[in-house]
Amino acid sequence: MSRTDHVNELLNSSWKIGPYALKHRVVMPPLTRMRAGRADGVPSPHAALYYEQRASEGGFMIAEATQISKQGQGYPGTPGIYSEAQIEAWRKVVHAVKSRGAVIFLQLWHVGRISHSSHQPSGGLPVAPSAVKPSGETVDASWKRVPYETPTALSREQIASIVADYRQAAINAFAAGFDGVEVHSGNGYLLDQFLEDATNKREDDYGGNPENRARLLLEVLDTVAEIGGIDKVGVRLSPFGVVNDIADSDPRHLFAEVIKQLASRRPGYLHLIEPRSNAGIREEANLTAPPSVSSMFRKLFHGPLIASGGFDRQKTGAAIGDGVVDAVAFGRAFLANPDLPRRLSINARLNPYDRPTFYGGSAKGYTDYPALEELPA
Repeated sequence: MSRTDHVNELLNSSWKIGPYALKHRVVMPPLTRMRAGRADGVPSPHAALYYEQRASEGGFMIAEATQISKQGQGYPGTPGIYSEAQIEAWRKVVHAVKSRGAVIFLQLWHVGRISHSSHQPSGGLPVAPSAVKPSGETVDASWKRVPYETPTALSREQIASIVADYRQAAINAFAAGFDGVEVHSGNGYLLDQFLEDATNKREDDYGGNPENRARLLLEVLDTVAEIGGIDKVGVRLSPFGVVNDIADSDPRHLFAEVIKQLASRRPGYLHLIEPRSNAGIREEANLTAPPSVSSMFRKLFHGPLIASGGFDRQKTGAAIGDGVVDAVAFGRAFLANPDLPRRLSINARLNPYDRPTFYGGSAKGYTDYPALEELPA
């Protein structure tokens, strides 16, 4: 068997997430596109077509990061899952995806301090585990670049309210027809801010040692699992990540402890972002990070493991063949290639992506990338 045939066989081998039988190993990860209604967080009218184009028989997709509440929003044009209008718009997306035979989860998101008062209810300050201001700038509700603000440290009562918001978001996601949910605990957003000691300076039982810092993530996982079952919940982590000014003094120990705790609960899958990719936000590689957190932590987690960041066709085949991962998620490649699983399967050339159309806008750079059969001969 040639190397190309072997990679094709690996990419198209079957696997499972919870009760869902999947036919190939190419995953569409959450891709923030900032095309929802600016005021109401309702997914774009173009969203159903966008996701349908990228759905495939037996494929696995994770819909874009979706705020669990208005407080959880950090950017203009990102969708929510807390209103009836949002739920109804997501129903149309899910129906379109399932008409193609794919499985789709929704990523649940609270950005914490990576927000601005213009996004917050009544113009309040963003919230975080501790009052630690991020460095740099963000985008306010009018799409202007503005400095980050110093967030307000959450009280215990506010933490409990956020856990309740995650629970309701999961209820709403299943009501919209999603097959499951992914809890976003990476990329420097709220749950990651609790995990990492550069942002968590608390002295109560949500701060201090790694066990305490993981408490909120585990509470969220437990309450979300009560809605649809633990095997229909995934968790995304970004060990050694630096996006959104996040850091920890001992990330290897921290994430080993977190992953052990997750493994004991047996979620549907673990989704790891490889740190050298910088989550696709910056072009330059983070060469100070380990080459592969999937390899580092694989032995701690025996359920389905998805990796994302820095993969190509050959690296994907090698990682699956070596048992390091069960599947690989492709971000920008999936954005620009609606038929990416097929292209990787036959080693076809890929459409280049159009960076200026990543965020905001309408159909351009969203639903107008051609599939193979639409390309000129």
